[in-house]
Amino acid sequence: MRVRVLVPLFVAVALLATGCAGGEAASARTLASNPSAPGSNPAATSTPPAAGPVPATLKFTGTTLDGQPFDAASLAGRPVILWFWAPWCATCFGQGSTVAEVAKRYAGRVSIVGVAGLDRSTKAMKDFVTEAEVGTITHLDDRAGALWKRFGIKEQSAFVMISRSGEVKQTGYQDSVTLVDWAAYLDQH
Repeated sequence: MRVRVLVPLFVAVALLATGCAGGEAASARTLASNPSAPGSNPAATSTPPAAGPVPATLKFTGTTLDGQPFDAASLAGRPVILWFWAPWCATCFGQGSTVAEVAKRYAGRVSIVGVAGLDRSTKAMKDFVTEAEVGTITHLDDRAGALWKRFGIKEQSAFVMISRSGEVKQTGYQDSVTLVDWAAYLDQH
């Protein structure tokens, strides 16, 4: 008797968790706090970047932690997540695995760029990238804080969610679940 009741319940919960119940799956907290927040299926693919004008939000340049020039215009036409972190930030370090997972899952569809700041040591920033295992994404050296100021970031860890059209959709701290939800949302919109 219990098995007949539990199996359908388990299947229903599994379907809801995977988004197969006909609606968009997202955390209730995210949707309750922001009705236009992410929640679409991360398994779906999106269109490649479109050629066209570079939005104002992506009109900036910088230098990567490896000393290479970086032009954000190269990201135009696809969603972008900027991750503002500091090398001594335990919260930032803890987010590394989720950031790496999101970058892998949405490779070629949603760009993730780390913006390292609030420290004067490039070595400390490079060590953070290695130890947090987030070396698969581009990290900018923003010791001067120019990008932090440009996007109004006052503390770490913060994310800036930028749509394909260059509109900033969300700025601020994101927990792991919400970050995954935002990546899925940006991928679909």
